[in-house]
Amino acid sequence: MARSELSAQVRYDVVVVGAGQAGLAIGYYLQQRGSRFLIVDAGSAIGWSWAGRWDSLRLFTPARYSGLPGTPFPGAEDSYPDKTAVARYLAAYAHHHGLPIRLNTGITKVRRDRQGYVLASDAGNIHARQVVIATGPFQTANIPSVAKHLSPEVVQLHSSEYQRPADLPYGQILVVGGGNSGFQIAVELTERRSVDLAIGRRNAADPQRPLGRDLFWWQSVTGLIRVKADSRFGRRMQQGEGTVIGLSPKQLRKRGVRFRPRLTGARSRTVEFCDNTYLDVDGIVWATGFRQDHSWIDVPEAMNTDGELRQRRGVTPSPGLYVLGLPWQHTTGSALLGFVKHDAAYIAEQIASPGQSNAD
Repeated sequence: MARSELSAQVRYDVVVVGAGQAGLAIGYYLQQRGSRFLIVDAGSAIGWSWAGRWDSLRLFTPARYSGLPGTPFPGAEDSYPDKTAVARYLAAYAHHHGLPIRLNTGITKVRRDRQGYVLASDAGNIHARQVVIATGPFQTANIPSVAKHLSPEVVQLHSSEYQRPADLPYGQILVVGGGNSGFQIAVELTERRSVDLAIGRRNAADPQRPLGRDLFWWQSVTGLIRVKADSRFGRRMQQGEGTVIGLSPKQLRKRGVRFRPRLTGARSRTVEFCDNTYLDVDGIVWATGFRQDHSWIDVPEAMNTDGELRQRRGVTPSPGLYVLGLPWQHTTGSALLGFVKHDAAYIAEQIASPGQSNAD
């Protein structure tokens, strides 16, 4: 893997911020076009964000739907890779394609200058004509404000910090959040602990392999994975409550998980729910998702009043500034490992021909 040196005299055609799946995918296409580019990442290794997730984590997408452009995911096509396999694949992908990557380089600010953009980092300023923000959707852990009212004796972990059941005490554990992470962690904890799962809104539950075929096979052949965000159906899907894959409330109840409604308050070791019931807890896992943090992007014309990037299919109103890997950036699959390549290819075309139509 090439390691590019920073220099005040160098102005790259493109700098990509983030060396995860989105950053590597756009790097592949930029390399195919002969661009002078650099990928920077705050982490110390490629795939570090995957390697840091909980031990038993596996992809919902089988290997056949988990590859980046130019290199399929190794292993049996119908296997479900674990987090370690994903991290190794990303590192091997970067090495195989010789992508220019600088690790341990956190970007603290992006601003415009007369020739493009300046990216501030602890290693110095980086200059680029165009910039791709590929930091993904998992940036800042979203922990409810009620957490601060709990006693220090209650062990609290966000799902991004949780690794294994041994991280939590024996006794009463509350998992908060009814998405895939909440369901998976709750099931794992039932072996040696008493587990309650608090859900603010009920999600649909789909089997992993309906009628003997993987769910993503069905989504691919029916076109559901390609539903566009700005279509009528896409807007309706985004308003839905989400989907839990491979586990159902019935399965969790069989494992001993007790369901609770929305968590509304906490004091000392006691939490309160919206049905006015209470529970004394020894530990909590906050499977409550993430917030995007773009406060370091100092490009006012590209931001909305909530401090979020304005974009259409990854193209922002600021010329030469792009974003990649966001949920529903363009389609259902925009943020998924094996499907981000479609948006990456489109943005590479925009970079090669700035100012061309953003129409589908």
